[in-house]
Amino acid sequence: MDRLNVAANDNLLGLHGEPPHERILMASDAASGLQAIIAIYSTTRGPAFGGCRNWHYATQHEALNDALRLSQGMAFKNALADLPFGGGKAVIIRNTKIHDRMELFNAFGRMVESLGGAYITAEDVGTTAADMRAVQAETSYVSGIPRGGDVYGGNPSPYTAYGVFMGLRESVHCVLGASTLENVTVAVQGLGSVGWELCKRLHAAGAKLVVADIDSARTAEAQQLFGAQIVDASEIVMAKADVFAPCALGGAITGSVASDCRFRVIAGGANNQLMSLAEGDVLHRRGIFYAPDFLVNAGGIISCAREYLGSAQEQAVLAEIAEIGQRVHQLIERVQTTGMAPARAAVAWAREKMIAG
Repeated sequence: MDRLNVAANDNLLGLHGEPPHERILMASDAASGLQAIIAIYSTTRGPAFGGCRNWHYATQHEALNDALRLSQGMAFKNALADLPFGGGKAVIIRNTKIHDRMELFNAFGRMVESLGGAYITAEDVGTTAADMRAVQAETSYVSGIPRGGDVYGGNPSPYTAYGVFMGLRESVHCVLGASTLENVTVAVQGLGSVGWELCKRLHAAGAKLVVADIDSARTAEAQQLFGAQIVDASEIVMAKADVFAPCALGGAITGSVASDCRFRVIAGGANNQLMSLAEGDVLHRRGIFYAPDFLVNAGGIISCAREYLGSAQEQAVLAEIAEIGQRVHQLIERVQTTGMAPARAAVAWAREKMIAG
């Protein structure tokens, strides 16, 4: 692998209290400035499939932990979505001194190629379709790219938002007894690609929006287009709303949020919304329904998977994503039967599917 120094750790590291991941690959490339980690949690159902995150991490340990958690979530997500893939994730440690983005993602593409198909990548936070084009120059194990002609493919964010919308709507129906989202108040944290698309769908469905984002121009636009109420980013987790939709980075549901928030439903697009399963237990005891992120935000990976397999047209993909609503209903039935908190019930359900292969 040209100019790429690679260190691979098989069956060595994993999350605290969990078995080791199947494989962890770390790479650096002096020419491009690449520092990246690919974590493969499981290939029981097939090659590990999950996006590449480009983010600033305070330490390399923080980046590794993010990759480990995200890859586990992808394994659960792909299993619950009945996709023929295992779970993996990549993180690139963002370097503000890097000027040639294409060279950076070319190097990442070589890193992916070195795994020989054990891991398939796509967009995630901080990466774009153009970045995946640069990856594609070095490997075929990539998705989330606009394809020529009538071939299905492209940015998965709108499909992630559609899946969240379907999961949120079913959650509201089951928990609040509302047949529509008319006048249901939804607090949306983060107005990036997924959060913005979700707001568009919620507004069209008649929901009332409360929004927060670090970009004041973005919130002002949401106020103008959707009639959204703007709150400070630090206050959104305690907003007065029926539903909370975390669509920024993970960890929004801390212990204090789980104990003090006033929502009835939590359903959003961010990964790893709970700091741990313990927060999910607190929400459950308080009568707040948490729709696990790896269940409701699977629309993007469904889109990328069908693009990669070349097996669908857009309407078929949308129909498959719409089944997320049905799976939320099935999860609620499991919770009622077992008494388990939704997060734990969803993990158990995903593991059953992973064992079944």
